[in-house]
Amino acid sequence: MKPPAPLATPRAPDSEKITINLGFVDLGQIDLLVAEGFYGNRSDFIRTAIRNQLASHADAVKQAVARKTLVLGLQHFSAADLRAVQAAGQKLQIRVLGLASIAADVTPELALAAIDAIDVLGALQASPEVKAALGARAAARR
Repeated sequence: MKPPAPLATPRAPDSEKITINLGFVDLGQIDLLVAEGFYGNRSDFIRTAIRNQLASHADAVKQAVARKTLVLGLQHFSAADLRAVQAAGQKLQIRVLGLASIAADVTPELALAAIDAIDVLGALQASPEVKAALGARAAARR
């Protein structure tokens, strides 16, 4: 008899789902390109269009990242990280372009004690309670 397979550890998603509204003519043109085999599906077309736009603005993005002193990519904060900041009598100014994640065992109280401000361009992964607690410290968007 085989031993049971180990439980898979939950993995953070490597993408974020977005929703957009398109006009019927634009959507029809996308569907035509998909039907003609240029793209596998609508999502492939949209991802390609987004990547092309990001590539055309790459210099502007690099300059803005440097000017705003943003961390580019993924930045994770564990409870131990935040306790160390708190013990040092300091507070974090989190500025991320990409994904900022705060560990599931971080309490709202610890987050408030260790994080002075948070500005995430991309996605923030944290418990709903921590997100709510940091809401007033987050940079306004839109």
